[in-house]
Amino acid sequence: MIATVLTAAVNGVEGHIVEVEVDLAQGLPFFSTVGLPEGAVRESKDRVKAAIKNCGYDFPARRITVNLAPAAVRKAGAGYDLPIAIGILAASGLFQMDDCRQQLVVGELSLDGTVRPVRGILPMALAARDSEAVERFFVPAANAGEAAVVEGIDIVGVESLSHLVEILCRIRKPRITRVEIDELFQRSRSGGVDLAEVRGQEHAKRALEIGAAGGHNILLSGVPGTGKTMLARRLGTILPDLGLEEALETTKIYSTTGLLPEDTPLMVSRPFRAPHHTISDAGLIGGGQTPRPGEVSLAHNGVLFLDELPEFRKHVLEVMRQPLEDGIVTIARAANTLQFPARFMLVAAMNPCPCGYMGDFKRPCSCSPAQIRRYRSRLSGPLLDRIDLHVEVPPVRVEELEETAEGESSAVVRRRVNRARLIQRRRFDSLGGVFCNAGMGARLVREYCLVGGESSRLLRRAVEQLGLSARAYTRILKIARTIADLDDSPDIATPHIAEAIQYRRMQYGDQ
Repeated sequence: MIATVLTAAVNGVEGHIVEVEVDLAQGLPFFSTVGLPEGAVRESKDRVKAAIKNCGYDFPARRITVNLAPAAVRKAGAGYDLPIAIGILAASGLFQMDDCRQQLVVGELSLDGTVRPVRGILPMALAARDSEAVERFFVPAANAGEAAVVEGIDIVGVESLSHLVEILCRIRKPRITRVEIDELFQRSRSGGVDLAEVRGQEHAKRALEIGAAGGHNILLSGVPGTGKTMLARRLGTILPDLGLEEALETTKIYSTTGLLPEDTPLMVSRPFRAPHHTISDAGLIGGGQTPRPGEVSLAHNGVLFLDELPEFRKHVLEVMRQPLEDGIVTIARAANTLQFPARFMLVAAMNPCPCGYMGDFKRPCSCSPAQIRRYRSRLSGPLLDRIDLHVEVPPVRVEELEETAEGESSAVVRRRVNRARLIQRRRFDSLGGVFCNAGMGARLVREYCLVGGESSRLLRRAVEQLGLSARAYTRILKIARTIADLDDSPDIATPHIAEAIQYRRMQYGDQ
């Protein structure tokens, strides 16, 4: 007798439907799993057998063949335990699954039949919803809240194998899990920090506002103790509000990597990732024998903060250039090619020299010119060209530290950023893949970043005197477009160009 149960799997960060076919045939007792299963899937036979017996059901003494289709897709993880057990019980005649084509089952079994949570439930639920034929998704009870953020499909959390069997036998009514999305988005997104806590540094705070409004990458340079890290950690508080689709994209990545907090069914705030400078290229970009997302993907729709940028290994930084341009990471293996989203804002911080005190009015620099050149040579020109805003962060004066009046709060700045992003969404509404000014290609720059007269002459002089590259020229135009959007100006004026130019001077001013 043959029984078919639908389940789901994750490939990269995308879910897809898998059919679990169970055949019970006459012959010596034997359990075989086919369909390109990996180690954890092949081991499921022992967990399934123990769980069925410990729940009080008879395990058939027959030749059992389990086929996972499509066979061309590699199957990994322990989430196939529960559908395999249900398939065996259905094939042995314990219950009928006439509507099995409208139901999905996922879960890992413990030896006593308890259903344990699995990774990647959200992309599985999205795949079930998109299939349109699936009406109900049985998931581990611990994953029910995460799956329930997907509308259009009934989510039922199950605690044990017996619990699910009783539902399928219509002994117990299924309890549909509901999640109020609006309540999730009402949670605090700031994490308790605020831009108003930063004393002084008005120039740097203005740069953060421009970067947040246009999605521009930022490099903060200054002596130790000037507040570079403090500024970077408050960038997330002024970024535009996270929409539902962006939240689902971000949560998918954390769900598949197992980093989604237990009490967080949906990522409602933009992620902030700050890896240590000893990270490997696979840790930053992603990879491994079984490819998984790296830090650039975990920062998708959020901020990737690289403190002490020159201390990162040069080849690690260089592999980041392609994700900075394309917003996606492609990892190719002999058996498979995976793509991970990586559309993030890069915020980097560095000292002006190895000792850190070049330009400090209190402590003299002890570095030789050769040491400074070697220190700066750790950062390649092509990488620096991909960072839009180069910001010098000077030491804070005592008078600024003693001020009692707080500056603008993150909420006030974020309102301006949201208005600027709204202008950009309307501008790029008909264009797929462009979300902000930083993502404009050459054609869009020519269309939306027109300058003439005094603005054009000022930009031309800056290119000639500072030796800017073609990429830097384009990025000045993008920054100027963002500044104009913050001013609610349809045209780029000379003051917008002048302000944009100053954010490119630091890179070339000392050469």
